[in-house]
Amino acid sequence: MKKGNVSILEHESVPIHEIITNEELNALLNKYKIRKEQLPKIKSTDPVIKEMNAELGDVVEIRRSSRTAGTALSYRLVIK
Repeated sequence: MKKGNVSILEHESVPIHEIITNEELNALLNKYKIRKEQLPKIKSTDPVIKEMNAELGDVVEIRRSSRTAGTALSYRLVIK
């Protein structure tokens, strides 16, 4: 078995994670009339968050395939 670094971001079971821009964040918060702190949280120690070098306070969009919805989007605020 070959040893080496394997990106968990490329694994088929891991949904697509992307850090959203401030413009995208503002649009999201305005759409749902919420504050950033009201978003669901994800810890900075999460393996995917660590690998993508997300920082505290970043908001990550998670895109999952869904049989019923096609693509399901969720958002998480990176916390300590």
